[in-house]
This record gives sequence, C-alpha cells and structure tokens, in this order.
Amino acid sequence: MADSAQPLAGQRRMLILERVRSRGAVRVADLVRDLGVSDMTVRRDLDALATQGLVNKVHGGAVRIEAPLSGEPGFETKASWELPAKAAIARAAAALVAPGSAVGLAAGTTTHLVARQLRGVEGLTVVTNSLRIAEALEDPGEDGSPAGATVIRTGGVRTPSDALVGPVADQAIRSLHVNVLILGCHGLSPATGLTTPNLAEAETNRAFLQSARRVVVVADHTKWNALGLASFASLDQVDVLVTDDGLSEEEREAAAQLVGELIVAPTT
Repeated sequence: MADSAQPLAGQRRMLILERVRSRGAVRVADLVRDLGVSDMTVRRDLDALATQGLVNKVHGGAVRIEAPLSGEPGFETKASWELPAKAAIARAAAALVAPGSAVGLAAGTTTHLVARQLRGVEGLTVVTNSLRIAEALEDPGEDGSPAGATVIRTGGVRTPSDALVGPVADQAIRSLHVNVLILGCHGLSPATGLTTPNLAEAETNRAFLQSARRVVVVADHTKWNALGLASFASLDQVDVLVTDDGLSEEEREAAAQLVGELIVAPTT
C-alpha cells in the first residue's frame, strides 16, 4: 500500500480492533502486510489499544479481551450487539421452519429475533424457556392481527439473560418432542463446541437438544472462538449452523467440516 493510501492512526486502530473482535486474534506480520505500514507502527497501534484496555497483547500480536467465563450480560445489553448480523441470521433461520411444525426456541437475543420472523408462519406450536419469546409470538401485531402460534412456556428460574432454567424447565422440555430446535450460544469452536456462561442453562440446553429431531444453531461471527464456562454440545451435534458473512473463510471451512450444513446469511 502506497504511503498516500495508508490509513491514519485512528482509522488503523479501528480496523485492527474490529479484526481482533471478529477473529479473536491478530498477528503483527499479517497487519503489516494488510495495512502497508511498518512493524513498529503496528506495534505502537497495539500498545495504544492495549493501554485503553481494548485488546490483550501477546507475543507476535494481540487477542480479544474475553469476558469472565462465568459472566453473563443482561438481555438488553446483548440485544444491541451485532444487530444487523443477528437480523440476517434470524431471517435465514426462520425460513427453515415449515408451517405446522413443533418448534423449540431456546432463550436468547438472536432467537428472540427468530420468533418475530415466525409470527407469520401458520400452525406452529412453540416450546420456549423465554418469556420474551413467548410475548413476541403471542402479542397482537402492530396492525392488531392475532398471533398464530400456540406457545408452551417451560417455567423455571430466570437467569440474568432472561432464560428460564433449572429442574422445572428441564423436566418440562424432556417430556416434549419438537421437529426443530433453534438455539444460540455464548461461544462456539471446534475444540469446545457450544458454550454458555451459566451452568444451569447448559443443562437446560442439553434437555432441548435431546428433545429435537433437528438442531439449528444461530450464532453471529463474534461467537466464533468465544468461550463460556460450560460446554453443552459438540459441533457435530448441530444439523444446521446459521451465521453471518462476517465469519472468515478459514472459520467457515472449519465449521463446515463439523456441522451438517452451514448457512451464511448476507448482512447487506
């Protein structure tokens, strides 16, 4: 990259930060090549980002700062993250649901958007451990039109992210059977599978998985290589992974080797 075309320091650092957040890690050598600047310039940028608490520097590059493994942001906080990607994923996932199906919808911000997309699908019976999802399916539309789904709430103890979990939820879910389960996760990777920061939610998700003929996981690109406290499924248990086009080609290939089907939803 010619000097005249080099991004300014602020622009460079924004690009570096976005890459760290989306990929989980960056290497100095790759940034030097891609940005067309010197090794020293990249290291100064990483120092500045690390000083601001935005990345962790490691030998040869930097990695994403992870939340505590057991930390669990609230629903309202997570709902604003990666919204265009989640909306695209929700549309693609909803298209997989046939009219008249029995559907499991696990709690989450992306599955909440899926629920909104499913309002127009006729004859659904939906099992969910989310009061927000139940409301999205049952409340009248803006035009006063009635909701079409029959909703079964599991009951249970509410988590900070508004999931209903625990023995009551688990027992209810295990007694039912659904054609398709749609669920999200805190993080996923080939090594750890699907993870969540909440131990009770992990058990409830396992109950959901056992009840389903087909498992659809909805996860935007920032979930790749993120890690929660508890694993609740391996990637080879996933029939369909729906993600967005922010996932790198390398990550797509890794996912496609393990899940039954990979759907990449365009965000534009």
